Amino acid sequence: MIVGQNGRLQYEAALFVASFRAANPGFSGRLFVAEPQPNGCWSRDPRIADPAVRALLSDLGAEILPFENKHFGESYPYGNKIEALSALPKGEPFVFFDTDTLVMGDLTEVPFDFAKPSASLRVEGTWPKVELYGPGYTAIWSALYDLFDLDFESSLDLSQPDEHWRRYLYFNAGFFYYTCPHAFGQKFADYATTIRDHGPAEIVCQTLDPWLDQVALPLVIHSFGGGRDALQVGWLDGNTTCHYRFLPLLYAREGQHVVDTLEAVTAPNKIKKVLKGYEPMKRMIYHGKGQKARALFDRANLPRREQAIRNTLKREKLWLR
Repeated sequence: MIVGQNGRLQYEAALFVASFRAANPGFSGRLFVAEPQPNGCWSRDPRIADPAVRALLSDLGAEILPFENKHFGESYPYGNKIEALSALPKGEPFVFFDTDTLVMGDLTEVPFDFAKPSASLRVEGTWPKVELYGPGYTAIWSALYDLFDLDFESSLDLSQPDEHWRRYLYFNAGFFYYTCPHAFGQKFADYATTIRDHGPAEIVCQTLDPWLDQVALPLVIHSFGGGRDALQVGWLDGNTTCHYRFLPLLYAREGQHVVDTLEAVTAPNKIKKVLKGYEPMKRMIYHGKGQKARALFDRANLPRREQAIRNTLKREKLWLR
């Protein structure tokens, strides 16, 4: 499942589905594009507005799956990935991907153990931001585990030093999976809304937008017996998928195989006609701006922080999103 809605995400959904079908032509499962429906959680209609996108998704065999927002919506659109889970078939294993993901290989070859959920470890230490005189990582994370009666000590990576962010269970929410979307989604929603509305005192100075999903996710995964070592490395966020997040970042830092896959997938006329409806994709993929961005960086010696890459792209007027 991915989420598709009006704006940039509808075109990313088209690209995801095109890459998925190219890499998985014999896939026998179901591919859902979850679509939030207009209600009081949105000031504007969030549904996929471009009829060419809807037609392409249908032509490629994706099922557009309506769902209702009850907890989030426009105030926190990242919550779509949480609420959409309740619309999926109950009791069937699922994999969620962020829409800004490129599929490069056969997903059926990925050795998922659906009973032991996990998520993306391609993550920086974005949360919490520890203040000089405030509570540290241990105090903050242990308070969250205590809030849900979870065992904190068993979540730690003891090979990492105390108060280093990697010692604590933390994921990027770009993908996750489990045996049942309803069980996972209900707990994800419960944990996220509790943290938002009744969080412990230790997080009162912390920003939860946009990090709320990534704060709740490790707690949900830990509660179901999953963790950081549940999936072998090198598959997702590796040979099989790439969570590129923004096309300028893809061109700037990803391997040549990723770029080659992107440009092969987007070359057919029926794909090109749709994606050219979104100006950043038209300019990055079809007008050569992506290759200009790529020429600015040495993939063997990239800046350590993503922000430095962004700053260079912005300076060269290539930060198109």
